[in-house]
Amino acid sequence: MTTELAVLQAARLKGRLSPELAAASAGVDLANATETLSALRDAGLVKGEPSVRLTPEGRQRLAELVEAERAKVDKKALTVLYDEFDHHNTDLKQIISDWQLRDGEPNAHADEQYDQAVLDRLATLDSGFQGLVARIADMAPRLHTFQARFTNALNRIQAGDVSFVARPITDSYHTVWFEFHEELIGLLGLSREQEAAAGRAV
Repeated sequence: MTTELAVLQAARLKGRLSPELAAASAGVDLANATETLSALRDAGLVKGEPSVRLTPEGRQRLAELVEAERAKVDKKALTVLYDEFDHHNTDLKQIISDWQLRDGEPNAHADEQYDQAVLDRLATLDSGFQGLVARIADMAPRLHTFQARFTNALNRIQAGDVSFVARPITDSYHTVWFEFHEELIGLLGLSREQEAAAGRAV
C-alpha cells in the first residue's frame, strides 16, 4: 500500500510520471516501480505507457489512501513541525527568487560569484533542514524518501548541474521541496489555496 500511495501521489504531483521518477519518488528500484505502474494501469488507476497520469478512479483511490495515512499521524505534533518547516520555507523562497532574479531582472547567470553565493546558501539551508525532514518522516515513514531526493538534487547541483536548483520537469531541489510541502499540506488536511493565502506556497 505504501508504494501504491507513493506512486499515485507522484503521478498527481508530476502530472505525467515516468518509471524512473516513480522509482525515485517511492524509494524503490526501477523494476519494482515498473511493476507497480503496471498493476495500477491494470486496475484503471493510471493510464498511459511508459509514462502515466492519474485517472479519476486513481484520484479517488489516492484520496482514500491519504486519508488513511492522515488518520495515523499525530496532527498536533506535526503542526509543531510544520511551523518549523515554515521558517525554512521562507528562506527557500528567497533563495530561489535570488537564483532566478537579480535586481528585478532575470538572472543571466553570468556572475559566477553571485551564483555561487546563492548555491552556498542553499547548501547551508539543506544542512539545517534535513534533520527536520527526518523528524517529520518518523511520523509518516513514507516521507523518508525525501531525504535521499533532497540529497540527490544538492549533489547534482554541487557537481555542476545547476538545472537541479529549480528546473520543474526534473527532481530539482525546488521540485522536491514543492512536493514535500504538498505532502505536509495533505497530512494536515490543509489546501494549497489556504497555504498560498497565508504566504507559505512556493
